Amino acid sequence: MSQAAAASRNNLTEGPIARTLFFFTLPILYGNLLQSLNGSVNAVWVGHYLGEAALTATANANAIMFFLIASVLGLGLAATILIGQSLGARNTEQAKRVVGTSFIFFVAMSGLVAGFGMLFSEHLMQLMRTPAAALPLAVAYLRIIFLGLPFQFVYIFLMMVLRGAGDTKTPFKFQVLSVGLDIVLNPLFIFGWGPLPGLGIAGSAVATLVAQAVSLSGLLTYLYRKEHFLRIGRGELHFLRPDWAILKTMVFKGIPMGLQMAVVSLSMIGMISLVNRFGTETAAAYGACLQLWNYVQMPALAVSMAVSSMAAQNFGARRLDRVEKIAGAGVLFNLLMTGGLVALIYLFNRVVLGLFLPEHLNALQIAQHINAMVAWTFVPMGVTFALNAIMRSSGAVIAPLVILFVALWCIRLPFGALLSDSLGADALWWSFAAGSISAMLMSIGFYKLGSWRDSHMLELEPATPAVGSA
Repeated sequence: MSQAAAASRNNLTEGPIARTLFFFTLPILYGNLLQSLNGSVNAVWVGHYLGEAALTATANANAIMFFLIASVLGLGLAATILIGQSLGARNTEQAKRVVGTSFIFFVAMSGLVAGFGMLFSEHLMQLMRTPAAALPLAVAYLRIIFLGLPFQFVYIFLMMVLRGAGDTKTPFKFQVLSVGLDIVLNPLFIFGWGPLPGLGIAGSAVATLVAQAVSLSGLLTYLYRKEHFLRIGRGELHFLRPDWAILKTMVFKGIPMGLQMAVVSLSMIGMISLVNRFGTETAAAYGACLQLWNYVQMPALAVSMAVSSMAAQNFGARRLDRVEKIAGAGVLFNLLMTGGLVALIYLFNRVVLGLFLPEHLNALQIAQHINAMVAWTFVPMGVTFALNAIMRSSGAVIAPLVILFVALWCIRLPFGALLSDSLGADALWWSFAAGSISAMLMSIGFYKLGSWRDSHMLELEPATPAVGSA
């Protein structure tokens, strides 16, 4: 099969919108489910067998890791949109230039972030006010996670590239491999087996490192053996030379996208710092809720990723009529899928939280209370994610950043911090509602009245119609 024919199979600019979006979303959703299941299984091992301090340590360390990944992944998201727009404009050569330029830049950035993190792991944990009992555990866990960060970054980048090219099935297959390995290896590295010594909480991080390294190697081998149309072949090494116009676009568009994710992840760190003031029991309860909320957010995140890739190709093809229909379908799917999942969570609140916390711990009752107040707020936040994905895919990256910053840093965190003296920890849980509803209202307002339709990433000149031909 020619490169043009292979590319045309993943064309998202034609056909029924709702059906295409739904089936494009499913592998992303299943992949998110696997990742959350992986984190939850690891949390079960840590929480039940290593104790509350270890679970608190992983919650604090993972919040830092999410922030650092988000800081760089904005550039990857910009590259994904550029690839989608290039393919929508039938310009495969430009898509390859984006892949080559962004790959080199992405690898370099991942090395810098990993080095920074390994040097300052303890300082980062101290800045978060990690409880003293959990601090050494969190530092040991975080340093090993940082060691494997380049593998993780490149792996995630390749999955984003494939999604931008209209392929969500291949990334899902290798997520199955990664998660399966991580789940199998976790108890082996935590407790030891045969000549393999038990590493405790550090073993959980080692298992993740090994699983991601193996999966990355497998994905690269697969792409080259299948001669994927976006691979960089031996005769195409010139694509690895930075294209400064693409790099400039990635930086100026990607930094605000990364800041959007950083705003979210930093607000999580800020919230954990507020939660830590109420002691280890509340912190452990909140950590268990975070594991559950990973599942609650999965439909919204999956739909927004699918909306972003699908809208990017249609922007490249100059199909604004389809873009607005994609937005409507994305919001509807978020309401149905996230709302349905939240309803199920409320029905089985104690049962699901009991997977992460033993029955005899007071933290379980605290977690039930937290979840009852917070879970529903992910429904309006899902609407925000869908509309922000549409706007980002056009190249409008500042408004979504401002919306999230105002909602999370000017409303949610101040609400929780200022009212915690009078309302106690409940002020923190009520702040989720204040932030989510305000974000949704601002996103709807800008989508209806803003100038995002006039934005762009690169000036794309449609190539010959080769991509769409057989």
